[in-house]
Amino acid sequence: MSMRFSLASSHAAGAWLAALAALLLGLAWPAPTSQAQAPAPAAALTVYVRAGCPHCADAKAYLADLVRERPGLVVVYREVDRDPAAREELFTLSQAVGAWPPGVPTFVANGRVLVGFDSAQTSGHHVLALIGGTEAGARAGATGLAGSLSATEMGLPLFTLAMGLLDGFNPCAMWVLLFLLSLLVRLNDRRRMALVAGTFVVASGAVYFAFMAAWLNVFLLVGMSAALRIGLGAVAAAIGLVNVKDFFAFGRGVSLSIPESAKPGIYARVRAVLNAEALPASMAAVAVLAVAVNFVELLCTAGFPAIYTAVLVQHDLPPLAHYAYLLLYIVGYVADDALMVTIAVVTLGNRKLTERGGRWLKLVSGVAMLALGVVMIVRPEWLV
Repeated sequence: MSMRFSLASSHAAGAWLAALAALLLGLAWPAPTSQAQAPAPAAALTVYVRAGCPHCADAKAYLADLVRERPGLVVVYREVDRDPAAREELFTLSQAVGAWPPGVPTFVANGRVLVGFDSAQTSGHHVLALIGGTEAGARAGATGLAGSLSATEMGLPLFTLAMGLLDGFNPCAMWVLLFLLSLLVRLNDRRRMALVAGTFVVASGAVYFAFMAAWLNVFLLVGMSAALRIGLGAVAAAIGLVNVKDFFAFGRGVSLSIPESAKPGIYARVRAVLNAEALPASMAAVAVLAVAVNFVELLCTAGFPAIYTAVLVQHDLPPLAHYAYLLLYIVGYVADDALMVTIAVVTLGNRKLTERGGRWLKLVSGVAMLALGVVMIVRPEWLV
């Protein structure tokens, strides 16, 4: 059986990729603007919240009980996802008190600021202190970032998978895998094909995990300054522009593809995989191939892991949780490769990535990366 892989000719695949890009950006994009709320009364407790934030919902439930106990307390909610003025206020306020990145819910009263809410038992006394103007409220405002990010429990897992899936659809690594599969199918041995190709996918995921863990630790060490954030956004936007350019002028000018000079070495490594008589030797050779390919094609989609890890470090998570999210990202990253291997093994089909298919892949990933880079520069709060 012979199958030919071309995203350009597959409307369903193209629509799926476009929907995936829309999903990714939709996780960070704000809801449509609604009419701005009136300024809060001077004696009110102002609370900046965001729709879908579980900590905001807990804070609202707590404050509803508190208002019943204290009828004189006025609580004004400012919805940062619906009110641009509220969003700008929160940005300015967070920069002023050093609580960066901005988090929700954020409480403001008596000239003091408190960021984050876990529960009535753990955070309630900080809110009471804030209302009373005590020194405890001021200390909490400076350090209370735990649980302040609305995506931590609801948006972050889906955002992680979407980023990983979109990152996985890059023509550089996909070209090598499909080329490997097109040769392995000639062996007419499903078991060997599955083990060798599966080793390539697993090794690629392991290398990418190590690469992302390095990014993560750098960002945890140096912190996320405004200059670094803008620099990362600019790099991602530049990579996105180059990939978009490749859709219209493939291979001409600056291009982030596997260079022709590297292909003979890749071909030689693939032949070593096929020529190895013993299965363990073949699996070891393909693991080495995966490591080499991942280093060669690193710039193809470097913007995705850089932006994702930059977003991840802004979430106040335990160390193990950071690495768990990296593993979730890798699951999304290798999902498309695993699917292609499965189809090839079951059908013994010969799939090829055409130039036109590669150009469409570059367009989708380029547009998404360009949008993410711009958002990181001008609206970084949409990514947290």
